[in-house]
Amino acid sequence: MSKKEPAFVKINSIAEYHEALQLPKPQHPLFSITDFSQNKHTHPSVETTFLLNLYCISVKEDAQCMLRYGPHHYDFREGLMTFFKPGQAITVDPTSSDVKVGYSVVFHPDFIRTYELVKNIGSYSFFDYEVNEALFLSEKEKQQIRTIGKGILSEYEGTIDSYSQDAIVSHIALLLVYSQRFYDRQFITRKAHNIPLVSRFEQLLDEYFDAGTQHTGLPQVGYFAERLNMSKNYLSDLLRAQTGESAQNHIQHKIIEKAKNLLSRSQLSVAEIAYQLGFEQPQSLNRLFKKKTSVSPLEFRRTISFNNL
Repeated sequence: MSKKEPAFVKINSIAEYHEALQLPKPQHPLFSITDFSQNKHTHPSVETTFLLNLYCISVKEDAQCMLRYGPHHYDFREGLMTFFKPGQAITVDPTSSDVKVGYSVVFHPDFIRTYELVKNIGSYSFFDYEVNEALFLSEKEKQQIRTIGKGILSEYEGTIDSYSQDAIVSHIALLLVYSQRFYDRQFITRKAHNIPLVSRFEQLLDEYFDAGTQHTGLPQVGYFAERLNMSKNYLSDLLRAQTGESAQNHIQHKIIEKAKNLLSRSQLSVAEIAYQLGFEQPQSLNRLFKKKTSVSPLEFRRTISFNNL
């Protein structure tokens, strides 16, 4: 028996989403909420990759499902939340068990187009996390998320009036605020687990500069995130939670320290130092150095030279 080829499905609307999962027809053209305990969705018969041009927030409390995001599979067996934004692809394993507790909120970008949320939603970096960086909920947090879900479901299933969309968007905004709070808690409670990752990042940063950046350019957050098996946003948020600084700030501080060492211990010109650190133009080093230290590289060198007299 030949193995069936994987499938690819592009989903641009709420109606297409419901059709793909064989759910009842949606009650709103731009928004949907699925209560897993009431509506059983159907997995595809073959491994299928869905390209969603929708926002999707899922709460899965008994997940025995297998998802793949990028090259990795993730098996979820705890209560958790996942977040996807338009343009992301999700691969579903057909052998996964159905989720029976939880809910999924799906909405088209046009649903929030006239609301303040459309400006704020981009600030929630967890929409760019990988699936293995999902939000794990405590029992108390699950209850709070369930309560918000019940509010959304009540509005969705109730009589639609001129206030319905306002109420649903407000609930979505609240759901995102609580999700950010719970992610911040997750960074703190997993602090002992994350400390080795912070140390590993610093080690990779040192190795990058020790290898010489002339041929590789300035270090990028994505380079380190890939080697730590993380998304760029998750790495940056983790470092900010643990150290108070984003990944980009860590990189810039390292660049400044390297530049100071070369300015004080070598006769290299500023242009030569800039090239050695990976800058394409010396002016870029000048701008960053002055921004971080309030003096130019040459002014710093003169101060060091004067103090050593």
